[in-house]
Amino acid sequence: MPTDFVDRVEYMAELLALVQGLTEAQGRVVVLEGRSGMGKSALLGEFARQIGGDPGLSELCQVASTRCYPQIGSGLTYAPAVDLLLQLHEQSEQRGWLRRVLRGAGRGAAKSAPEVLSAIVPGLGVAWTAGREVAKAALDSGSVPLDSVMPIQQGTAVRIADALLDLARMGRPVVLLVDDVQNIDPSSLMILDRLVHKLADEPIALVLSHAHGTEEPNGPAAGVAALLDRWEVEGLAVRRSLTGLPADAVEELVRLRHPGAPRGLSAELSRLTGGHSVFVSLCLEEWRPDNGTQIVLPSSVSRVVEARIRPLDERDRRLIAVGAVQGAMFLSRVVAETLEQPHDEVMERLSRIAAEHQLITVQEPPAWARFEQSDCYAFEHRALWQVLYEQQTAELRRSRHARIARALADQPADEAALGRRLEIAHHLDQGGLPCLEASADAHYDLARTAALDGLSFVEAESHCEVAIRAARSLPAQTPERDRRLVSAIELLLSLTEVRWRGQAQPAGGPDVDGLAAEAELAAARYGDPKLIARTALLRGKSLLATQGLMPSLVKLREAIEKAELADDPVAVFVAKVEYGRQVSKRRLSEGLEQLREVERMYAADPALGAAGDPVLQHARNLAEMQLAISLYDTGHLTEALTRLLRCVERLRSEPLHAELPIALNYLAQVQTAMGAWTPAERTLREAIEFEDKRGGDSGWRAYNTALLAQLFTRQPARRHDSLELIQQAWLETERTWLANLVPIVRNLYADLLLDLANGDSEQLRRADKLALDTYVETGQTGMVRSQIAALTLRSRTHLLLGDHIAARALAEEALRILDEVGDMPALRTEEVLFHAARAMHATGDEPTAQELLERARTAIIRKADHIDDVEQRRDFLQEVPLNRWILEDGERS
Repeated sequence: MPTDFVDRVEYMAELLALVQGLTEAQGRVVVLEGRSGMGKSALLGEFARQIGGDPGLSELCQVASTRCYPQIGSGLTYAPAVDLLLQLHEQSEQRGWLRRVLRGAGRGAAKSAPEVLSAIVPGLGVAWTAGREVAKAALDSGSVPLDSVMPIQQGTAVRIADALLDLARMGRPVVLLVDDVQNIDPSSLMILDRLVHKLADEPIALVLSHAHGTEEPNGPAAGVAALLDRWEVEGLAVRRSLTGLPADAVEELVRLRHPGAPRGLSAELSRLTGGHSVFVSLCLEEWRPDNGTQIVLPSSVSRVVEARIRPLDERDRRLIAVGAVQGAMFLSRVVAETLEQPHDEVMERLSRIAAEHQLITVQEPPAWARFEQSDCYAFEHRALWQVLYEQQTAELRRSRHARIARALADQPADEAALGRRLEIAHHLDQGGLPCLEASADAHYDLARTAALDGLSFVEAESHCEVAIRAARSLPAQTPERDRRLVSAIELLLSLTEVRWRGQAQPAGGPDVDGLAAEAELAAARYGDPKLIARTALLRGKSLLATQGLMPSLVKLREAIEKAELADDPVAVFVAKVEYGRQVSKRRLSEGLEQLREVERMYAADPALGAAGDPVLQHARNLAEMQLAISLYDTGHLTEALTRLLRCVERLRSEPLHAELPIALNYLAQVQTAMGAWTPAERTLREAIEFEDKRGGDSGWRAYNTALLAQLFTRQPARRHDSLELIQQAWLETERTWLANLVPIVRNLYADLLLDLANGDSEQLRRADKLALDTYVETGQTGMVRSQIAALTLRSRTHLLLGDHIAARALAEEALRILDEVGDMPALRTEEVLFHAARAMHATGDEPTAQELLERARTAIIRKADHIDDVEQRRDFLQEVPLNRWILEDGERS
């Protein structure tokens, strides 16, 4: 189809202004939007052509462009990022270096995107390798330490975005053009998001074309649209809507295509098409001089397509109909085998159709098909392809999809096999009942490939969803049906665990507990004891996220029992670690007992210390840290400090450092409790800087930031900074929403507001609202420790507001729960007692106040007795304000 460029003067002027802004490092994002066929791609192409054809502009900047494809076999993960990086390298002074690197790696641009990226982005290969090892062990075992791997994917996006920025800084400023961004893969979208947030003072601009109006509610395009909305709200992107061509532009297009056309043709064309570019072009293609000004505009593009294919005989129509089922791009061999016709004859007829009718054009085949002895064609326009596909009956399409899948699978795999696998899986998914088993297996394998080879968990999730749907649709008596269902569900939940939000989960996400329950039932039907144990553990985790602590503990205890029945020491160990960690939140003494048992198991069974098993290593690290922090919570400060220092040192030497931010968090808590303010700040800064380098949001970074904000309140010069820090921490907590961390950070936020209120009643009420939110939430989740802390915070708030009766009532409820459950993690018993004593004192109940103070003093002295170092004991008693106040009868010094 001719692609003459007309009009769009104001849009072109804005794009050219981007280039001028880059000379002052004023990076911007412009999104060109409109319905499909409005000329967005033509505008991007003309913009690139004008820069390349103008020596002045080409001196100012370099252009790299890419297009995102919707076909699953063409739109490979990270492909747009690879495309842009390779173009920029080719335009830079590092051309020879890039070729040497790719040759040295034995790879080329046609190979897998992760491999090419590892070759050209510094440090990416090492991080990917480490993440792949953990992900593989996690997916094989069902233990799911993917909370440790997800930041690597986020860090990957940061590294690639930084590589693009570095190329812009090293040479001429850069303009990146991304066409049809609605089709972008989620991993590349993550890279764009990281890049967009860094553009303000950089010599790089981004121009996207976005076709809207066809998004499925929960489909990938909807995610792109939501991100564009967020960029606009945050002031990061400017959006421009392309509507139909104006009358003068249509007139110019008529003059270019048909110089001898009558004067009234362009006006009639504008009136009938509304300037819609595709309709204008298609109608001009069909216009003949003897038509005069008469234009027959169909009610839909399908009528235009029908007119264009009418000259074809029946056999040729069947050829292009089968081609349309393969996709907007298709292979002659696949068409021939699907129709069971000689390939030579099919190639000749397709060549004739291309030459005589311009419905299809010869194309370079995709990378995965380059070694096929086959011609490759693309339909002239997506509208043409879509109509030819949709005109076929549903059953005819299903039958042809199945035959195309078989034709593609008959060819031996080549080096670029992933594209072929994606293409086959797409056709299997569309192939109906006969393809269900093969579709379930193919998409499950693709999910593992996406997760392991590219750490592309979002893509892996989409394949899992197809595999689950296919397995569910299989007849109940199909062999291995339940195994397939369990494997696909387990993989999906493993991939999404880091984003489980329980009752705060946004609509459209997976039904976490429903899927886990379905996997449990399928495992029971299948009868494999190890699978039964694994699904019980998974269900215990899903219940924690969706229904709270108590239902989760029942299921986790059951998981231990089933792992013991399966005679699987590794499964027993992992289940006990999880149970010990979670039960500590309800009964600290039982959690401590469980974790000591885990430590004994680890020491007694050499197999559990296997250094090459990341799942066991992850479980061991979590158990070691939890045991240490539980010792701190029970008052054994020296032992807790010693264990955590040892644990942190070992984690620093591990290649992935996955659990390091958690261990540093625990260490900082102990250091703060002992009055070691400077070491605690140093520890928290290390944790935050570590996750800053790794990239992406993190619930533990939010928690560490909140603890650092609390430290800042001790220093008059930093008290104002503490409020900004805690606000950052809370925003990140809301974005990540880890169920066990949300109430802790919210309580820290309320505590800091109380500390800074200085009599401000509005700020006090805000703190009370935060604590009330935690109280309500923990009543549902069973997180008792945070519930007690929230009650204490509310008591303190009401005391400062002058409502002494309410303050006492809240303190009494906190005491009641504390006396029922005993010491709790992340909760200082003496602090609850101290503030309760103040509430009693305010209401005139001096005997009760003194009794509570005495209990608090006893708790402090007991903890001090467990500190071996004399100076550390002195700091604990004199440098920690709360301890000093309690020992001085609760009066502030």
